[in-house]
Amino acid sequence: MVRFLCNAVLAASLMGGVFAHPGQDIQEEMIERNAYAASPDYQNLDHCAAEIKERDHELVARRMAMVDELRQKRGIKVKRTFAEVLAKNHQSTKKVTADSPYSTIFGSNNSCILQAETTEGPYYVTGEFVRKDITDGQRGVPLTYDIQACIIDTTTCKPLANVALEHWSCNSTGVYGGVVNPSNGNPRDSSNLRNTMLRGTQFTDSSGILQMESIFPGHYNGRATHIHILAHVGATTAANGTLTGGHISHVGQLFFDQSLITKVEATSPYTTNRQSLLTNRNDGIFADEAARSDPVMNYVLLGNSVSQGIFGWATVGINSRTSKTVVPAGHYDG
Repeated sequence: MVRFLCNAVLAASLMGGVFAHPGQDIQEEMIERNAYAASPDYQNLDHCAAEIKERDHELVARRMAMVDELRQKRGIKVKRTFAEVLAKNHQSTKKVTADSPYSTIFGSNNSCILQAETTEGPYYVTGEFVRKDITDGQRGVPLTYDIQACIIDTTTCKPLANVALEHWSCNSTGVYGGVVNPSNGNPRDSSNLRNTMLRGTQFTDSSGILQMESIFPGHYNGRATHIHILAHVGATTAANGTLTGGHISHVGQLFFDQSLITKVEATSPYTTNRQSLLTNRNDGIFADEAARSDPVMNYVLLGNSVSQGIFGWATVGINSRTSKTVVPAGHYDG
């Protein structure tokens, strides 16, 4: 098993500046995302109304369409604000579980816009396995979540099946598997290069939905708590259980309510994490995403406390025709 760590990542981690992750300057990336967000395809999805009405959540979509029509008649343009996302409580009162019908889980989710593009960060590793359970024995609050990933292809208004969505996050103490770096746990622990914890890929089904089993991510210096996602269009599963072919159409991040983070951070082993906790309010990537869409996961507690587990769900819209280039920190060769 061999992984290759990019020297540029290690060198960048020693530089100063404003960081998306430790060692990464995000100013240029934020300028690019702002320019992308100004595109007509990002701002306007009125052309999707007819197709959205055909979905399981038809009633909600019809009401949305009526609201949009009234806004158009009156010349009202509404844009979500960072403050609105921060203030929203994403804990749902629904009686849902991981086995609930999609129409129940996603029926009231009216987010049908492109999620803002974000950075893949310095800890992205290629060659990870296609699998649903990515915990690898990691201790922490159990987190099972549905992603209505790429629910709307914004060029056709159709749900996107067979999209391979990669997921990766740090563990409860803020360490990523697969990378040895001075800003990522113990830089002398070479065994971490072979660690596949909290990394994996799932394909969306015919409804554009997938499910992952993980743990609630911890935090590390310079970033709010988050999960990375990366969408491959046209990829297939190779004989060794990894992805092959296709192109990358989206790089994003998912976040959590600050109130939920606080509850999780009060449990073990999160309490052993000595890195500084950055709140959503002070995270530049969160602010940039939340100014255009809602990147925060909806959730329910499975029991009376977070320690018993969390079920979450989120909707992500992408343009499948987009092709992006990312810079990995290493490659896992199985």
